Amino acid sequence: MKKNDGGIDKKDKIGLTDGSVVEASSLTIDELKRKTEKENVVKTITKRSDDYSQWYQDVIANADLAEHSVVRGCMVIKPYGYAIWEKIVAIVDSMLKGMGVKNAYFPIFIPESFLKREAEHVKGFSPELAVVTHGGGKELEEPLVVRPTSETIIYESFSRWIRSYRDLPFVINQWANVVRWEMRPRLFLRTSEFLWQEGHSAHASLREAEEYALKILNEVYARFAQDYLAMPVYTGQKSEGEKFAGAFRTFCIEALMQDGKSLQAGTSHNLSDNFSKSFDVNFLDQDGQRKNVFQTSWGVSTRLIGGLIMTHSDDKGLVLPPKIAPVQVVIIPIIKVQDGAVISAAKALAKQLVGLSVEIDLRDYLRPGEKYYEWEKKGVPVRIEIGPKDLEKNAVVLVRRDTGAKESCSIDQVKKRVEEILQDMQSSLFAAALKRRDESNKFADSWQEFEHALRQGGYVFAHWCGDEGCESDIKQKTKAVSRFMPFDAKEEQGDRHCINCGKKTAYKKRWAFALAY
Repeated sequence: MKKNDGGIDKKDKIGLTDGSVVEASSLTIDELKRKTEKENVVKTITKRSDDYSQWYQDVIANADLAEHSVVRGCMVIKPYGYAIWEKIVAIVDSMLKGMGVKNAYFPIFIPESFLKREAEHVKGFSPELAVVTHGGGKELEEPLVVRPTSETIIYESFSRWIRSYRDLPFVINQWANVVRWEMRPRLFLRTSEFLWQEGHSAHASLREAEEYALKILNEVYARFAQDYLAMPVYTGQKSEGEKFAGAFRTFCIEALMQDGKSLQAGTSHNLSDNFSKSFDVNFLDQDGQRKNVFQTSWGVSTRLIGGLIMTHSDDKGLVLPPKIAPVQVVIIPIIKVQDGAVISAAKALAKQLVGLSVEIDLRDYLRPGEKYYEWEKKGVPVRIEIGPKDLEKNAVVLVRRDTGAKESCSIDQVKKRVEEILQDMQSSLFAAALKRRDESNKFADSWQEFEHALRQGGYVFAHWCGDEGCESDIKQKTKAVSRFMPFDAKEEQGDRHCINCGKKTAYKKRWAFALAY
């Protein structure tokens, strides 16, 4: 490279990560140096077995998913991470609309008095609230809470929109951001601001509300987690101490992460008429009587991305199930100089893979090995390598992300074979996660067995009295809490005694306990 006084010849060009080029003179020496240093840094990923928490952070950094914001407790979701969220939004939104759910949007600011109308609700959220006291240079007449959840502001609208039994059931969903002041932030798992979907419905009876809450849980959340995220989940009911503030009952999907801890991946709440009484949400029934509605609320959030990472990823980086991967196939031409034949073949391959999300990596300033490493860390399910020697054989090399298996494939069979690999990878990831979870499940009938099982990780199924004080005692002694009472568990007959206090319990099913996020 010829150098002038500035160190770069104005005629030189620099390749960018998107495959485009710019005149070198448009970059200052410092900018070019920073760019080069950033791209040449080889980031290492801590082994899961050495430090699981650091491994999780390293996977996020290496996949370029997100980073901590300058605003404490908040995160910046980078384009690749946001692309995963967009896939989640598109699929879940389609599932909800298939059930007749319509989207709307409600204010991010909620009058403080609204939260105080439902005593348990405000009590449960008070420690996490962010409150605005000034606006436009003046002190507000009433403080405004930055949305921690929207039951109160939405139900104020419900009280005006619902008039007759003919309006029921009434269902609304919104995609929004919420703020809950987080003292111990972790990217995607716990941040002061996060993105989510929250749905709300109103029904004529408690039974109908219960059925709808369970329908959302089973037919949307559990199905999405398992069919798309390849993440096995248990469905069950939360304890009184762990249920949503102001709810009558809370139902959940829970998934086991690779470190043996449980992640609450989604919740659906039967609110009974607790909020309708506070917000005068009522209707004129067929018998001419005015009655309160029975309500539900339900949601999943960007926490699903954290669960996705921890369910499948390995020491090489992110592993993505094909159905949720923003890029399902990356094609890497193996060339030392610009080779028109190889590049044309790569573009023809991309056209052959119609219906799949495909990217061709044409960056000429990175060696093939560097590209392999980068896309491997991003979890792209299938990598296609094609070079001059492959063209001579009318073949390509296919590399599968989860197993690392390589195989040669004739070019005319690429689409068929890639689709087979993607389908097998989707089911294999689910099967592996399910096997890992089920093999870690344990049953305990004594406190000694209970403590020993918890130390090994995974879910421990044990009888429990259901008392909040007893649950608090268990948490203090073991750091574990009840995660759910599983719907599909067998009922047990005979005397059943609490694992902690020894009292007889009326519950015929065992509760699942675990350390949790």
